Amino acid sequence: MTDSTLQATKPVVKPLRPEFSSGPCAKRPGWDLTNFSTATLGRSHRSSVGKERLQYALTKSHELLGLPEDYVIGLVPGSDTGAVEMALWSMLGERGVDMLAWESFGSGWVTDVVKQLKLDDVNIYEAEYGEIPDLSKVNTDRDVVFTWNGTTSGAMVPNADWICENRKGLTICDATSAAFAMDLPWDKLDVVTYSWQKVLGSEGAHGMIILSPRAVKRLENFDAGRALPKIFRLTKAGKLISGIFKGATINTPSMLALEDYIDALEWAEANGGLQFLIERSQDSLAVIEDWIEDSDWAAFLVADKALRSHTSVCLKIKDAWISTLDADVAASVPKKLSALLDAEDVAYDINGYRDAPAGLRIWCGSTVDSADVEALLPWLDWAYTTVKAELSS
Repeated sequence: MTDSTLQATKPVVKPLRPEFSSGPCAKRPGWDLTNFSTATLGRSHRSSVGKERLQYALTKSHELLGLPEDYVIGLVPGSDTGAVEMALWSMLGERGVDMLAWESFGSGWVTDVVKQLKLDDVNIYEAEYGEIPDLSKVNTDRDVVFTWNGTTSGAMVPNADWICENRKGLTICDATSAAFAMDLPWDKLDVVTYSWQKVLGSEGAHGMIILSPRAVKRLENFDAGRALPKIFRLTKAGKLISGIFKGATINTPSMLALEDYIDALEWAEANGGLQFLIERSQDSLAVIEDWIEDSDWAAFLVADKALRSHTSVCLKIKDAWISTLDADVAASVPKKLSALLDAEDVAYDINGYRDAPAGLRIWCGSTVDSADVEALLPWLDWAYTTVKAELSS
């Protein structure tokens, strides 16, 4: 099909839910505010009913993720960022640390460790957007900090084979766009963080932190000697603050946001649990993969299928025409595509991340219907040929 044909045949069918943002993400199918329990609204989070609901959310999360019995999970302030920072500031410094970065969030953790914590023994392994570092260089007798899935690049680690079972260091994993959509190998992960607004599409502001027994041991036996603000403290008098993992939060959470999260957990559980969530995400990626095979202008930013995320799907423009444009004009093309589709109420917020190479980012997490992804793709062709015609005239 030629560009002119694509432009002349503006699609008719639109996605029923055009929310393809990578965070906050689409609500679950059938979401409605009236489904929420309101018993905790206007009540203290420290009341019996408040603590019961908080503990219920932690228990459901533990069950759905399939965590080992001796792993603990807690609700902390500041979304995934707060959870990661809590781990970095509380645990690092006992031994050297290997930092992995291949997109903006991983690079942010490198900056924190090098410029804010100012640790001396740091190895940094980096890769360009669309790739990941050489994992064979990582030494897991040191601590390791990495993202499981690079939300802004669409590149993920293919497995955990590079992490030793008898490691001496801790593995600290930012899994915010992987938790509930990817089968995480818990025996290889000591600290895992995520946020509600990603794969389950719940409201933001709250982070989750998962600790293995090895991580708890580090917390209780290592004192970095650095000052920690209250919202970063996981221990008191050398012992884990167990209340954080039993519904007694550090600060006041939004009980309305909590009910939104519980609603998403119960939806997932009622439909088959973790495998159901994983398959929904994989189905959406498969739709895009089929389309990419026949596309004359779009390609995956991540060329290696084994490294390609099925939540944050990042695309680039491969059409040779783009190279004939001024650099600033070429960089504006994805923005124009995104704006055009937004105006048509077809796709919201799909322009690539500001620090990533110019392109599109389509969220295909578990709350997105693959039928909506399928309906979106003809609109991408139409938008591209429309913008190309405008810039070529």
